[in-house]
Amino acid sequence: MYSYEEKRRAVELYIRYDKSCAAVINELGYPSRGALLDWYKDYLEHGEIREVNRYRRYTNEQKRAAVEHYFEHGRCVARTMRALGYPGSKELLSGWIEELAPDRRKTRPAARSFTYEQKRDAVVALESRNGSAKELAAQAGVTRCIPYKWKRQLLGKEAVHKMMADVTNLPDDADELRAEVASLEKQVRELELKKAILEGTVELLGKEPGADPNRLTNREKTLLVDSLRSAHKLRDLLAALSMPRSSYQYQVETMRHPDKHADLRARVADLFTASDGRYGYRRIHLNLRSEGIKVSEKVVARVMREDGLVAKRGKRRRYSSYKGEVSDAPENLINRDFRASSPNEKWLTDITEFRIPAGKLYLSPIIDCFDGMVVSWSMSTSPSAELANLSLAAAISTLDGSERPICHSDRGCHYRWPGWMGLCERAGVTRSMSKKGCSPDNSACEGFFGRLKVEMFYGLSWKGWSVEEFIAEVNRYINWYNKQRIKTSLGGLSPVGYREKLGIAA
Repeated sequence: MYSYEEKRRAVELYIRYDKSCAAVINELGYPSRGALLDWYKDYLEHGEIREVNRYRRYTNEQKRAAVEHYFEHGRCVARTMRALGYPGSKELLSGWIEELAPDRRKTRPAARSFTYEQKRDAVVALESRNGSAKELAAQAGVTRCIPYKWKRQLLGKEAVHKMMADVTNLPDDADELRAEVASLEKQVRELELKKAILEGTVELLGKEPGADPNRLTNREKTLLVDSLRSAHKLRDLLAALSMPRSSYQYQVETMRHPDKHADLRARVADLFTASDGRYGYRRIHLNLRSEGIKVSEKVVARVMREDGLVAKRGKRRRYSSYKGEVSDAPENLINRDFRASSPNEKWLTDITEFRIPAGKLYLSPIIDCFDGMVVSWSMSTSPSAELANLSLAAAISTLDGSERPICHSDRGCHYRWPGWMGLCERAGVTRSMSKKGCSPDNSACEGFFGRLKVEMFYGLSWKGWSVEEFIAEVNRYINWYNKQRIKTSLGGLSPVGYREKLGIAA
């Protein structure tokens, strides 16, 4: 049952999200689609969500009718409730029976309890075939299934199957029994060791579940061995990891010496954190070089690998705005040449989709081919023509009177309506379009979407984020992208930094 506040919040979100049941359920985790529609219908009919009173009062006649039905139809509480449709709980009907017929209610005899020894003797007799289950149950005064239940409780499911398979093949000699026990104990130790290694690979070294311990570096294997030596023998650990003792001793001696890259590790970690985990070793290396720290890319890559600093990666999904040919398409003037000699010479645009529990959102940017700067952008919960027009109008407002850029897009319907074409004509912007269904013709814009989603969207949980909060986070990322995110193609500078170096106003 849901409280009044929970129902009210669900209905308010349902109205706010344009009556989308899926958006409400994704964000709140409740209720079912039918329940939400019932709450909304109740809200429309009464102007508010009514609180349901579960404690309905029943008349004396209804109570007597329920008690009479109980006695006349087999003394079953559940059957009486199904037949009459009331009361709402078994406890309430039981109370009526105790009140109106206290000495006639059907009661079950108290269950007989058995000691551990009694259960064990019955299981031993069952497994050694000293009587059938029916006979043993009759002797104990229980049903036939109870001895099997005790067997599962005392031995467990796997032990039961193993005992049933091996009970007729047990060796008679005591030495053979001891050898069998020793073999089983060895298998248990091996399994415990394997389990400890797998857990250490994930928890200590931060690897993905299912990672192969034999593919670890010697340094990682050494750290793992040292963490497990208190519980397992060294030779068993080295054998399980396929690591020679000499390699282990070398790593131990190496780790005893001071880390010559200690300062570098700290700075690399700071740069990685400052980028929100988006930079790989190449961009970290460019940052270090700009700070005057001379170190090779290989050293940076090794330090990041050893410290578990892995740049964000995620699976990519695509949104398509193509709705068919609605008007004549202009020529592809860009023709996959995304180079530009000056700002506002070539622009690229497209629309991409984000799906979060609060609903879907759409981003429409204008990207300058000169340095990849996002000139303008707009976001909305609907991929409408207005979304595309807003970003174009904002980009046009940055032009001076002499600039006449080419604006390239795909064949989406947003770029073929009169509003878009009118904006381009009045500002002197030349339209250009990709071939039908050919995403490589606008690959530079697609590449921006890929970087944005990998570095800021994929792999993160957006549960509990509102639409407004998510839009603010995208805005924060794009501002960071323009002003701080360095690009190798710009010599380790951000788009704004590159323009400042050239003396161009950003």
